[in-house]
Amino acid sequence: MPYELQALIGSAELLAVAAAEVPAARLSPLSQGLALIPATPAFLSAPQLGGSEGAPGCGAGFAWFPAGLELRIAAWSKAGPIACVEADYFGGSGTQRAAVWADGRLDLGPLLSAEFAPLPPEGSPISRALRRIGARVDAGCTDEFEAVGLAAHSSTAGWGAAG
Repeated sequence: MPYELQALIGSAELLAVAAAEVPAARLSPLSQGLALIPATPAFLSAPQLGGSEGAPGCGAGFAWFPAGLELRIAAWSKAGPIACVEADYFGGSGTQRAAVWADGRLDLGPLLSAEFAPLPPEGSPISRALRRIGARVDAGCTDEFEAVGLAAHSSTAGWGAAG
């Protein structure tokens, strides 16, 4: 089964403020007091984010970032850390990218897992980013990804519809 995700993740309170500033944002609750804003086409084209894709290399390597998104994330992160995550899997193989902004600057990453490469002992890029923003592995869960509930939907669009 394929899995793809492009999203911002942070505390529910912090992302509620972000969503209020960008009306196209759809806030979806996660476990452990976290929430997710899926990077849907409506969110990415919001005038509050610059409304167009940024230059290559901006947004910690996330090519889909609109011109103003990194500036917004940096500003929001002054109130608490925000992770930007992406995953693209099909048939058990794929890639992940993650970065965390805190205190107005890029704080972790960008982290990247290449297709077919073994994960490092510290875990996947997304789990490492989740750990940096406060997620913990719950009993019965294999990692932070599972513990916060990121498997609830298999696509960015699915998260957007749920928000």
